[in-house]
Amino acid sequence: MLHDEGGTGQPILLLHGLMGSSRTWRRQVPWIREFGHVYTFDAAGHGRPAPSELTTEAFVDDLASAVASIEEPMIVIGHSMGALHAWCFAASHPEKVCALVLEDMAPDFRGRTAADWAQMISAWPQPFASEDAMKEFFGPVAGQYFLDSFDRRDDGWYLHGEVSTFRDISEEWGTRHFWDQWKA
Repeated sequence: MLHDEGGTGQPILLLHGLMGSSRTWRRQVPWIREFGHVYTFDAAGHGRPAPSELTTEAFVDDLASAVASIEEPMIVIGHSMGALHAWCFAASHPEKVCALVLEDMAPDFRGRTAADWAQMISAWPQPFASEDAMKEFFGPVAGQYFLDSFDRRDDGWYLHGEVSTFRDISEEWGTRHFWDQWKA
């Protein structure tokens, strides 16, 4: 889901990481808005239904559909999974991208698995009763980040997607490389 965060001029698209949300950019949006028209995007499987195939191509196609109405080439800034989607989007839609900023991602994770990671996340004590409980569990910095990645319900804070979906998204990265898209 694309969110128009306002501003004028050059379009700037912000893509969140795995388990993140467009809200994880909320502290950066005000100052980035000084440089252009800012958009944030919630990837499928992150607070909305996941694609039927959990492939990078499916996520890039979803992103391409969401930004189709933005005519001017964009500056695309991606964190983690968002960085992977950013450079794969740029490779498949070069006319839509004028610059990339990529943080915390690599083009080759072949042979790596997310099984231990998924078990750890499944053990988190959800729901968290309060913001303070989240900050106590994760620490002040990660706690604030996760507050933006969890949904508040009547009985507490829940991760805004399924751990199994997040696991399967990241497992795909361990089965292949993305060097071809990187080099494009």
